[in-house]
Amino acid sequence: MRLVPSTTENSVCKRRWTNILNILRVADGRPPADNWSYPAFAHRHQVTRILNIAAYRFVQLNDTTLLQDRLRESACALELRGTILIAEEGINFFLAGTESAVRDFLAALQADPRFTPIEVKESWSDEQPFGKLLVKVKPEIIRMNHPTIRPDFSRADGRAPSVDAATVRRWLDAGQDDLGRPVVTLDTRNAFEVDHGTFNGAIDWRINKFTEFPAAFEAHKDSLQGKTVVSFCTGGIRCEKAAIFMRKEGLEHVYQLEGGILKYFEETAGEHYTGTCFVFDERESLASDLTPVTRTPPRGS
Repeated sequence: MRLVPSTTENSVCKRRWTNILNILRVADGRPPADNWSYPAFAHRHQVTRILNIAAYRFVQLNDTTLLQDRLRESACALELRGTILIAEEGINFFLAGTESAVRDFLAALQADPRFTPIEVKESWSDEQPFGKLLVKVKPEIIRMNHPTIRPDFSRADGRAPSVDAATVRRWLDAGQDDLGRPVVTLDTRNAFEVDHGTFNGAIDWRINKFTEFPAAFEAHKDSLQGKTVVSFCTGGIRCEKAAIFMRKEGLEHVYQLEGGILKYFEETAGEHYTGTCFVFDERESLASDLTPVTRTPPRGS
């Protein structure tokens, strides 16, 4: 299997990206760059550090195949690597490249109003953590085998209520929410991820894949009644879907941690969290300052 684009594919990507860049220039009130050349563009992006981004957005998408082609062309031309997942329910991506390339990609993406706003989690590494670029169309952007469990943007309460990092830290400091209700954190990640690190005292149902979450919830939901439940995950997507599911199953006081562990690290330096955060790339895991910690033995090993 070929892991990198061919010379012909690169030429097509670069030529099409010229048009994309000129569209952005005109939108900013600048003249098109008729003499724009890819070598000069590539030279400007030769920096030592790699910007890693993770983001998702639940939004109705009816042109998934066309979007797949467009985003592949953009990411290919900018020499980004990582994974972009597209489904009728939205988009989910993990990408890495030079800072300028990543920001150009985000600018082009957000030129489409369907992807604005989108919360992007950032971290840095000295090397490219991904081996190739994948852009796929899937039934769900995070597989739960419950395709009807998604935010309903036609209703004000379609998304599960979220709570920001500072509020979660304050609640954990106090051991209760602002109404005096006991607070518990619920890890929605896979067991091997949890073994790298999690919130102190977090509920861990030892699931091996996210599709096991609904059954695990049904087996334990009675123990959550009367408590404020904060579901969390790496970047926010699993805990959002989990919170929506739990609300639909009758759990009243449930929130998702906005932005997941990565945003919590960014804003709180990881208070009330022990260990690292596993990530699905060659960095393996991130410390609370968002620096890579590779080949770290999991907790308890």
